[in-house]
Amino acid sequence: MRLVSDPVFGEVDLTASLEELAGLASAGAEGAGFIGSTSPLDGDTLAGVEARKASGPGVLIELDAARQILVISGDPGARAILAANLQRMATAEDGGHLHIDYFPEHPYLVEGSLPIVVNGPHGGMSAR
Repeated sequence: MRLVSDPVFGEVDLTASLEELAGLASAGAEGAGFIGSTSPLDGDTLAGVEARKASGPGVLIELDAARQILVISGDPGARAILAANLQRMATAEDGGHLHIDYFPEHPYLVEGSLPIVVNGPHGGMSAR
């Protein structure tokens, strides 16, 4: 998995294999786990993603700058929605990417969440 924090646009670009995205979806659903980056730490590259349980409501995605990791925390229902989205991206056969960005009345993200772009394991743009 490769995680790059873009300081200009304020988002994280996540590229992962099917197995890594499935593992991240599972950790997110459970609210526990760490998925490490396979890229060397340099500049804006992050060390991994940590999933945590929180009372909610919603999911908060934030950067732990001291440890250089992305932290995903939230209540079980909101984490389940995020996990389902990640699992769909992992199994999408036509490539593409998923933007996870907060907006008012978002179904599972809370205000202050860092935007992420999740690139599918097959790359390219979706035909949808």
